[in-house]
Parts: sequence; C-alpha cells; structure tokens
Amino acid sequence: MLCWVAMKDEPSAEVAIEQLLEMLDLEEIDLNIYRGENERDRPGRLFGGQVAAQSLAAAGRTVELAPAHSLHGYFLRPGDPDVPVVYTVDRIRDGRSFTTRRVVAQQHGKAIFNMSVSFHAAEHGYSHQFPMPRVPMPEELMSRADYAEKFIDRIPKKFHPWMHRKGPIDTRYGRPPSFVPAEPSDGPGVVWLKAAAPLPDDPRLHQCALTYATDISLIDSIVQPHGRMGAYGPLMTASLDHAVWFHKPVRADEWMLYYQDSPSAFGGRGLARGTIYTLDGELVASTSQEALIRPAQSPEDRSE
Repeated sequence: MLCWVAMKDEPSAEVAIEQLLEMLDLEEIDLNIYRGENERDRPGRLFGGQVAAQSLAAAGRTVELAPAHSLHGYFLRPGDPDVPVVYTVDRIRDGRSFTTRRVVAQQHGKAIFNMSVSFHAAEHGYSHQFPMPRVPMPEELMSRADYAEKFIDRIPKKFHPWMHRKGPIDTRYGRPPSFVPAEPSDGPGVVWLKAAAPLPDDPRLHQCALTYATDISLIDSIVQPHGRMGAYGPLMTASLDHAVWFHKPVRADEWMLYYQDSPSAFGGRGLARGTIYTLDGELVASTSQEALIRPAQSPEDRSE
C-alpha cells in the first residue's frame, strides 16, 4: 500500500501529489478486482488520464517485478466523477519475457474504458533513438496559470476555478493551450511536464504518473492548427483511444519534454502523437491518441 501523509501546512503542490498517490492506491475488493477513487475538484466528466493511470496500476498489481512496456486503451463512455471506478483485470498471459493483462473499467455496471497492457522483463538489445529537438527550456515558458492570468478576459468565468486549480502535474507550454482563444498555429507542440512534487522511488508509480500526464495536452495538437477564435465551449472534444510505449525507465517528477504533432484530422476525428524526452535528451516514451473533434456551429469559435 502507498503511504503519503500530508502535513497541515503543506503547499498545494504537495497536496495535489498526495491526492494523486491516493488515487493510484487502489482498493482490492476481490481477486483481480480493484476500486479506485476519483480526482477531487475537477469539473466535468472523469479525466481520461486518471482512468488510464488507474488501469495501469490495477494491471501492475497482478504482475511480478517486470515494468510495463506498452499500453493501448479505448474510451467507451464518459466517466461519472461522483462514482468510484471498478477495475477488473484479466490475466491473459504469463510468459518468461512478456506478460499480458486486459483491464476493464466499469461504472454503473457498464464499461467506460478498456486497456491491454504488456509487461517486459529487462534484457539486452540494440539501442537507438530520435535526437531530442531543440526547444525552449521549461523556465522560459508559461504555465497554465500564467496563460489563465494573461488571457483571463477571453476565458469564460465558469472555467476560472479550473484555470487556477493546482493539479498534480506541473506544465509549461510553448504556445497557448487550446482553452485560450488564439489564431491558428502551425508546427509541433512543445510542452514540458513533471509531477508537481517529488514521488516515492517506485518505478511502476512513475509509469502510472506519466500515463496520467500524457493525456493532458495531446488534443491541443489537433485543435491548434485550426485556431480558437472565440470562447471555450462550442467545440466538442473527447479522447477515443490512447497508447503509451515506455522505452526506458522514467522519473515522472523530473522535467520531461512532451513533443507533439498531429498528422491528420478528418471526419470529426484527429490523430495526435507525442515523444517524451528527459532533460538530458533520453527518449523515454512515445504516445498516440485519436480524439473526437466536432467543430462548433457558433461563429464565435471557428478558424479564420
């Protein structure tokens, strides 16, 4: 069991990390069945990164030692933030090198998410990677709160509390996030991210935290080539699937570059991809996500 005791005078970042650890510390209610609590104070439907991270945590509880090397999940229904999520793990295969699990997340008796996870025992092999792109460092970029403060007059009031919410992931953006009305923006997305406070030295916990973080900004890469010219709201977006490949061990509480692009959008769907590097230039993970992107009918939110 994870143990993370918050002190009364802890800064908000520490409290946010405490809540993340509590969320990932699933309750075992039967063999291969776990229950996870939801994030507090997050508006709207359940955050997809939470469900993906908890699914990985549930799968990991049934595997000895080997870390995950890939996960592939599908979002089936919107999650209810007021109801805990129940995770059922199917032990598909236990091999000498690879172990496979399938996880189904349920609420109200219906599946809201399913995921396949593969675990791989460490071994030697070839090694190469794409070089890390040249980008501004995190201290040179603005946070979500910085953008909210700078563009507060453009953002509807109902989103103001969320803009200033201290979440468990510290982010720095190379261009305005999609909640900020802006002109179309070409080129790759640059986001630096890390856990808002130090995490315990548990490799699987760091994989879960990174999985949570990978769902934060990928949809931005699909939206930004078309711009947001009006108030946030008319554009409907939802993650359809999500995949993560873990290439190397990772520490989610150290700065990581999340370098993103969107090769295609068509017919109400868009695809985004990401590569994740350490400050030292090590490529530690790759991601992909398809999302539902339904254009707004309102003239206040359109590309020009």
